[in-house]
Amino acid sequence: MLGFLLRRTAAGLALIVVISFITFVLLSLPDNDIGRTLLGPEAPADLVAAKNAALGLDRPVLTQYADWLGDALRADFGASWFTSEDVMAAIAARLPVTLSLMIGVTTVTALASFGLGVWSGVRRGTVDRAVQILGVLGYALPGFLVTLVIVMVFAVRLGWFPAIGYIPLSQSPAGWLSTVTLPVIALSIGSIAGASQQVRSAVIDVMSQDYIRTLRSRGLPARTVLFKHVLRNASAPALTVLGMQFVGLLGGAVLVEQIFGLPGLGSMAVAYTTRGDIPVIMGLLTVTVVGVVTINLLVDVAIALLNPKSRQA
Repeated sequence: MLGFLLRRTAAGLALIVVISFITFVLLSLPDNDIGRTLLGPEAPADLVAAKNAALGLDRPVLTQYADWLGDALRADFGASWFTSEDVMAAIAARLPVTLSLMIGVTTVTALASFGLGVWSGVRRGTVDRAVQILGVLGYALPGFLVTLVIVMVFAVRLGWFPAIGYIPLSQSPAGWLSTVTLPVIALSIGSIAGASQQVRSAVIDVMSQDYIRTLRSRGLPARTVLFKHVLRNASAPALTVLGMQFVGLLGGAVLVEQIFGLPGLGSMAVAYTTRGDIPVIMGLLTVTVVGVVTINLLVDVAIALLNPKSRQA
């Protein structure tokens, strides 16, 4: 197990370095005149050159990246070029908002998709067809349209939840719950639709195996066969899908945070990317990739515990 963890961790670290390097090089293309952007189009050329030199942009790209990587290893991403705000502090202030969405959506998706998928795969017939139809509808409907309908019904007309804004958990647990409920529902619908179908397929596949039929022929209770054997073996592909759904949610969070006015990483990425603020962009990229690698590592560990054969991969 230790060797498996070391291999996965090394691969994740290599991925972080490769992605950060490629992004840094692309952001540092010669036509990206940061000094001109900061000082304005009317600024004299000598002031623009001095500004670029002050930011260290007159050095070779590899030197710039090496310095950035050394600082990043100490969790130091520098300061924003436009606001002078410490990048790590800015990310830390907004991270709880996005984490609230991600954890909430992952929890809701896991519970709902496992429940619907197992129910559909075991019962089949009318239940199976109904779950499949609901899954296709949830997956096919545009996310922005679903979000707008949810806001219109539950926030505007019924007034059950606030339409915009965010209340920190430390300030008011009830207020926090009210502000993240609609965003979590909006992000969960598509995730549940896709994950439940994968769980259903995995359950049906496992239940068709010979050893399951053998267990049933020996008179084991159906509940024991389902919870001890079917779900254990069907969980691996389901966990893989949930991990992929989590990664995909990072993109959906950008839209949802914009609609609900949430001060999370998604809205921060939009605001600073349009300015070309490289320190903030690189900080956000690094935190995001580290999160993705960590989730994939946890999924791999969970699958390895459920299926020891996968450790050989």
